This record gives sequence, C-alpha cells and structure tokens, in this order.
Amino acid sequence: MPSQPPTPYKAVERAARESYGRLLSYLAWQWRDIGAAQDALGDALVKALEIWPENGIPDSPDAWLLTVAKRQLLQVARHNQVRFDPAVTVLLEQEEHQPDAPAIPDARLKLMFVCAHPAIDAGVRIPLMLQTVLGLQVADMAPALLVSPSALAQRLVRAKQKIRDAGIRFEEPELSELPQRLGYVLESIYGAFGLSLEAIDGAEVRITDLQDEANYLCRIVCELLPSEPEAQGLLALMTFCGARKAARINAAGQFVPLSQQDMNLWDRDAIVRADQWLWLAAQHKRPGPFQLEAAVQSAHCHRLFTGSTPWKGIAQLYQQINDHFPTYGSLVAGAIAMGEAGDVKHALRQLEQMDPAVTRNFQPWWVAKGYLLNLDENSSPQIVDAAYQTAIGMTVDQRLRSHLETVRRDSASRALRTGVRTELLQ
Repeated sequence: MPSQPPTPYKAVERAARESYGRLLSYLAWQWRDIGAAQDALGDALVKALEIWPENGIPDSPDAWLLTVAKRQLLQVARHNQVRFDPAVTVLLEQEEHQPDAPAIPDARLKLMFVCAHPAIDAGVRIPLMLQTVLGLQVADMAPALLVSPSALAQRLVRAKQKIRDAGIRFEEPELSELPQRLGYVLESIYGAFGLSLEAIDGAEVRITDLQDEANYLCRIVCELLPSEPEAQGLLALMTFCGARKAARINAAGQFVPLSQQDMNLWDRDAIVRADQWLWLAAQHKRPGPFQLEAAVQSAHCHRLFTGSTPWKGIAQLYQQINDHFPTYGSLVAGAIAMGEAGDVKHALRQLEQMDPAVTRNFQPWWVAKGYLLNLDENSSPQIVDAAYQTAIGMTVDQRLRSHLETVRRDSASRALRTGVRTELLQ
C-alpha cells in the first residue's frame, strides 16, 4: 500500500524535527545572534501551522521556513533601527537576489565550534550545542546532564547573551584552534546520538532520531581532522551501537536487553566497519574515552563471532576508563561489568561510593543497583524490589518501563521460589 502524503501539521512537525538544526545554524551564522535566530525560526514554525493547512504544504518546506524566519529577523532589525548592520545587509542582499532561498549550507559544525569558544563557560558548551545546533529541548537534556531544567535554561540564556554582547567571533575558527575545542564537539555529537546511552541495556534512552545526523557530523569531523583519534573512536563507538539497533526492540514492540538479543539481527558489516575505525584510531597511540568505550562495544559485538561475552576484559576496559576519564555513566557501567565478571561485592561497593546527591536521581544507577543486588545471594528480596521500583519510577520510555517491570516480577518470583526451597530443606 502506498504511503499517505503527510498532513500539513505532520509536515510542520517533520520540519521541526529533521531540519531545525540546519535552519537555525544557517540563520545564527549569518545573524550572529543565536537567541534572535531561535525566536525567528519559532515564529516561522507557528506561521506554518497557520498557513499550510489553508494553502497547502510548500514544495520546499525548509526554504519556506527559512524565508519567513529571515523576514522576521529583518522586521525586528528595522524596528530596532539597525538597518545597516552587516548581518542585516547580508540577509537583505539574499532577499533581493535569491527570493526563493538558496540551498541551505551545512553550517552546523561551524556553529558547534563557535559554541565551544574558550570565552563561553565550559559547563554550558555541550548543552548550548545540543539545543542550538541539534534542536534538543531543555527537558530532554537536563536529566542526562544531571541538572534541573530551570537551572539549565538559565545557563543557556546567559550563554547566548554573552555570545551576543561580547561579540564572540562567528568566523570559522582557524584549523589550529579546532583541537582544543574538539572534545566538546565530540561530546555533543555523542549526546545527539543518544542522551544517556550507556553500555547498560535497560537504562533510559531519550533520543533515537538523531543517530544518522550524529554519524554524518562525526564523519565530517574525521575528514576535517584525520589525525584526531578520538573522532575516529567516536565514529567506531556509534557504529558498534548502531549495528545492534534492529535487535533492541522485538516484533511485539518490547525492549530486548543485550544479553537476549537475536544476534542474527545485528549488522555484521557495520561491526566490521566499526572495528576498522577503531583500529585506525589505535594507530595514533593516543587512547581516549571514546576509543575505550568503542573497545567495550567491540567486545559486546564480537559475541556474534565468538558466542560469548568477555566480561573480565570489559571490566578491565572500564577500569581504564574510570581511572582516567570517569563519568557517572562509566562508573555505573563498570560496576555492571564487574558484577558480570563475578565480583559482585566490589561492584556494589563502587556504586555505593558514588555521590548520593547525584545517584538518587540517576536512573541507570538504580537499574544497576537492582541488578547487582539480585546477583548478591545475601541481599534481601525487599531491597532488590525497592531498587527496581525506584528505577521504574524514573523511567519515561514505556518500552523500557515494561521491561524493568518484567525484570522486577521475575526477580520477586525467583526470590519466592528460593525461599520455598530453603524452608523444605530445613
């Protein structure tokens, strides 16, 4: 059956989801004001909701939105009496000579490197890129960044004001400036690939529709900076994770944990390509967190070839990560690997040593705690159940929530059967 054409409202939704970052980057790069570009693009999307249902979907929705947003910027500029500002002049010239709007250049990476400018507070560079270039909402980012939405929103507003008021350069950075900003750009690309995407199946995965964009941007970085192994490591990492994508959800729409995935659904060619990227990165002999994370994913994926998961090797890789590049996610993932390798006591100790001010609201921590407590013979069923209940309460994705509820029920059932057997033996 042929697919139905999108309704005007669906077309606006698709444009907002798929083109927002490209459109905003183009406008912000020309206008030198991220906040003004966001406001204008938001107004253009509202106008699309008003006009497209009556007049029909334009042949080029992106060009239509871009033209309306540019006109809005010009109107604001005229109202503010900055008619001859260089940015306004550029837009006016394009309005006069290219009324149908040109093809949109990919200015996203340029803008991401601007957002990583040393004059911008380091703590806001990544969320600024994620919001401005990739169109993520504060509500999506805040839990993964372990801050409240209101605090993050305030930081972003201040950062945009600083960019505008301090006149931070929007010119393309010199090649020599890129390496010192690269780490923040790579972290943002990985954030686009999947906020909170850890090596623990069952943790919250908030973003699933920007993976192709993230891979595309990372490939550009690899071409731009071929001597930077961390960019190659990130591309390998995302390729390994993407190779298992088809197996994460079954035909019934249920989440499938890594250990239970049908390996026949894994993309063997993608795994081979990822290994090639990882090998290329390793030739530089400058290991970093993305390369080590990619090595972890390589070990998981090679169950396709060996039939088993090398948990001791994975635990050792996480030990290296946590010795040199620790994050809350890697500490939790390392604890899981430690438990799978047989050292449950040490794994639980690692979880308990993490900052409780952070972990009490960190969903992957509670997933890991429930899982490891369930492996510990001395843990009471009530404590295990409480950990899973907390994790479930923090889980938004319904498929993951259903999976964790199943895990919780199975855990309680096993505990009950074990208790019955114990009583019969006494």
